[in-house]
Amino acid sequence: MNIFNLLKTGFILICVLVVSSCSDESEKPLEKESKPIADKVISEEINKNYTAGFVPENMTVKEKKQRFISLLVPAIDLAYADLEKLHQEVSQLIQSNPESERLVKLKKTYRSDTDQALLDAIKPHPKSIALAQAAMESAWGTSRFFTQANNVFGVWSFDKNEPRIAAGEQRGSKTIWVKKYPDIKASISDYYKVLARGAVYKKFREQKIDNESPYELVKSLDKYSEKGDEYGKELASMIRFNKFEQYDEVIAE
Repeated sequence: MNIFNLLKTGFILICVLVVSSCSDESEKPLEKESKPIADKVISEEINKNYTAGFVPENMTVKEKKQRFISLLVPAIDLAYADLEKLHQEVSQLIQSNPESERLVKLKKTYRSDTDQALLDAIKPHPKSIALAQAAMESAWGTSRFFTQANNVFGVWSFDKNEPRIAAGEQRGSKTIWVKKYPDIKASISDYYKVLARGAVYKKFREQKIDNESPYELVKSLDKYSEKGDEYGKELASMIRFNKFEQYDEVIAE
């Protein structure tokens, strides 16, 4: 082999080694970063699609709860703030103009015979209770009522003229209907009104005036579910395990 061929062979070997070395170096960081990048893309995709009507597939328990919290907490904060504002307005009206038409209409709406009963009805109960009930009644935001009707709490409909959807079960020969809401906040506001007006929740309304402990108040929600007393125990466990009481201190801007 002449000197030219030797030089040519040597040059080719050097190029092969250089290319191989560059290839190895470029592969290593890619392997190291591929999983975090993939996780980030998945997380961003789930966050982008946090809506009541869209349930991402194959969510972990953590992602399922994260989606639920991101959907429910802001809406509960807004509904709660609306009620606090209304409570303040009613308190001022009782002092300044107790015979006002506004008070008369509100008493009719909330089925209250006295000023105090109206105040009791309007005062919002702890957000932790609303969150616990929402999680239980909507299966953490994945139930058909939630995804198709924004119905967070499984509130029934008895008015054929209002938006609603049929439940998947019947009572005897009768179809059960649940309300359909335009958005999650509307469902939450209506839920607060259900507890504010229902005769079976009178004890609950009276207790929340002097005792805001969610663990005590849930004991008076035995009529909300066919589970009876067990329902309150399950709600208390739900609040405690998920630390929902932390949201009772959050005030909507």
